[in-house]
Amino acid sequence: MPVKLENVRELLSEQGYIADHAVSMAVFLSMSLEKPLLIEGPAGVGKTEVAKVMASAMQADLIRLQCYDGLDANHALYEWNYQRQLLHLKVVENNQQSAAEKEKTIFSEAFLLKRPLLQAITHSSKPVLLIDEIDRSDEEFESFLLEVLSDWQITIPEMGTIKATHLPQVILTSNRTRELSEALRRRCLYLYIDYPDFEKEYSIVNRKIPDLDSKFSRQICHFMQNLRLIKLEKTPGISETLDWAASLVALHYDHLDKNIITETLGVILKDWRDMRHVELSLSELFEKTGVYAKTDNL
Repeated sequence: MPVKLENVRELLSEQGYIADHAVSMAVFLSMSLEKPLLIEGPAGVGKTEVAKVMASAMQADLIRLQCYDGLDANHALYEWNYQRQLLHLKVVENNQQSAAEKEKTIFSEAFLLKRPLLQAITHSSKPVLLIDEIDRSDEEFESFLLEVLSDWQITIPEMGTIKATHLPQVILTSNRTRELSEALRRRCLYLYIDYPDFEKEYSIVNRKIPDLDSKFSRQICHFMQNLRLIKLEKTPGISETLDWAASLVALHYDHLDKNIITETLGVILKDWRDMRHVELSLSELFEKTGVYAKTDNL
């Protein structure tokens, strides 16, 4: 049955994801057209969460390829289990098999270590393939990935060509640490997720941290919204807001003041220069945000 836009919105909502129209539309088109979806945006705004929610909504397995500098095809596709191969050869060294038969045995699926891309290609049902932080890999790996996304088949010299039985639903994320190629961008649908506005952040915090008092939740979100106006090395995203809110609940706090913020600043800021900058600017920040003045009227 073809997926409908309203179904996608409902599925995302049922999984606890507060999605605006742009997110719902991008996910719907990606599923309908079976095209990869490239999601860019700052760290911590929920890019990876889209793939997790989509997998849960589709009742599909999530296969994740975490990209990093130096990632190559072997680590993304497959490797041979050399230790097991050597052990097997040791066991059968005195039997009557020919060298060709022994070689055929050890270069079989039983000795193959499937990495994320091969797992997705050979999966028994349609999986969601998350290629996380593609911008951390180099241009060479990006070119290789583009070929895989185009053909959905790989050739293992010892075994032959393997084609995908079910096309994976692909989500790629990027924090824009480098520019991706035009070829990869053309292959994908595109979505940019920015820091949430106050109402969206407030809705997310209420959904994810139900034990948090509504008035206190608004205080936290007001502070985070204004904190992002300060020039920081690593601006906190919604994930830091949720961590902070959960931490404040665990500490049984019910309001914000300078001491509480200073004590818990390491939850939302992950750079010592940012912490020093905010600590020195707390008084000014409160004056600018008016968080105390607003509290009585929230």
